[in-house]
Amino acid sequence: MTRVVSGSPARVYGVLADYHEHHAKILPKRYVTGLVVEEGGVGAGTVYRTEMSAAGRTRSFRAIVSEPEPGRVLVETYPDSGTVTSFTVDPGPGEGTSKVTIETEWIARGGLLGMLERTLTAGYLRRVFEQELKLLDEYARA
Repeated sequence: MTRVVSGSPARVYGVLADYHEHHAKILPKRYVTGLVVEEGGVGAGTVYRTEMSAAGRTRSFRAIVSEPEPGRVLVETYPDSGTVTSFTVDPGPGEGTSKVTIETEWIARGGLLGMLERTLTAGYLRRVFEQELKLLDEYARA
């Protein structure tokens, strides 16, 4: 999912990479709660825990953050599930804007159950990312 948000790429990337001060403030509380930094806190080497709620269930996740392209690409790897979420920040079409892309890759089961899982997960993540990008836009503008 991609959206143009307010704020320079440096400002927007700084919000995403700072798990102590900023990142938790752009997480949609309806879906994600309790971000707790275990190690680091800014960019690569950060390790954090959080909880996500979907379909009446709450699951805990532990993430390890890396920066394959510091200042442009931030990656959260969830070792327990094999899921990887990347945030890519590029200059936007106008001055003081950024184009932010959030993508998640996960290992889905095969067969009918896997197809159902992929469909439901994709829809859920789309709602989460839409809200997260909206909150990022509002937060980076402030």
